[in-house]
Amino acid sequence: MSETPDPEVIELASKVFDLARTGGAEALAAYVDAGVPVNLTNDRGDSLVMLAAYHGHAAAVSALLERGADADRANDRGQTPLAGAVFKGEDAVIRVLLAGGANPEAGTPSAVDTARMFGKAELLELFATR
Repeated sequence: MSETPDPEVIELASKVFDLARTGGAEALAAYVDAGVPVNLTNDRGDSLVMLAAYHGHAAAVSALLERGADADRANDRGQTPLAGAVFKGEDAVIRVLLAGGANPEAGTPSAVDTARMFGKAELLELFATR
C-alpha cells in the first residue's frame, strides 16, 4: 500500500530544488539547517549538490558541502556533480567540489573522463594532484 505524497511536502521539495538550481545559497542552507535532508534527490536522482553544481552556483554547493552533503552522490544515470561541473565548464564549482572531497574518478563518465572527452588538459592536471 503506497501513500499519496503530501502536497505540502511536494511543494516544499520543489521549492528547495528550485533554490539549488537558481543558487539561493542562504535560503537553501536555512532549509537544510531546519531539517531538509542535505542529500535530498529528485525523481531522477539529482541531489541538491548536483543541481547547484550543474547550474554553476559555487556558493550553494559550498553551503551544502559544509552541511555534510555527499560531493560524489551520483544521479540515476551515474553522473556526479563534479562531472557535471566539468561538462558545463564551471571552474569555480569544480574547485569547491574538489575542496569538499569530490573524487574525480567517481561516476560514469567520471570527471576525468569528461575532461578527457573535452580536451581540458588543465583539469586533468588538477585532478592528477588529488
